Amino acid sequence: MKRILVAGIGNIFFGDDAFGCEVAKQLADRPLPKGVRVIDFGIRSYDLAYAMMDGYDATILVDASPQGSEPGSVYLIEPDLKKLDELQDEAVNAHSMNPVRVLQLVRSLGGTPGWLRVVGCEPAVLDVEEGAMGLSEKVRAAVAPAIEMIESLIREILCETGSTITTSSVQM
Repeated sequence: MKRILVAGIGNIFFGDDAFGCEVAKQLADRPLPKGVRVIDFGIRSYDLAYAMMDGYDATILVDASPQGSEPGSVYLIEPDLKKLDELQDEAVNAHSMNPVRVLQLVRSLGGTPGWLRVVGCEPAVLDVEEGAMGLSEKVRAAVAPAIEMIESLIREILCETGSTITTSSVQM
């Protein structure tokens, strides 16, 4: 049986940064195949790094991902893990979540991320100075399409069929 980790990432106090948390919350309430685990990691980067090292066959990270498109746009990103070698090592911040730093931590601990995709959403509001709870209207509307994309990825992983979803190589 294949094991899949779906990891919601974000800070609920920073507006649309809570996208991954909301997707994880709603996805966890749906029936999922055996072996699929959905966790809202929030800003707990160390917990995510250790979970990724727990023998999952695939990991799907869900996060707000500013890429310069229209707010609410949903992306499927295949990170170029080779680029991790080009980045300067930095400590993982226990009070925030940076997926790139988490991947670096996994590697520094001797792990490998394995099959990895990021389901990202273009944020409209990322209020990091004063805080803002709740998703904007456009990002809230993107939750359902993101869940559909994740469920499709899960089916593909479990069936080992050829990918029917186009992945982009947008950098994280």
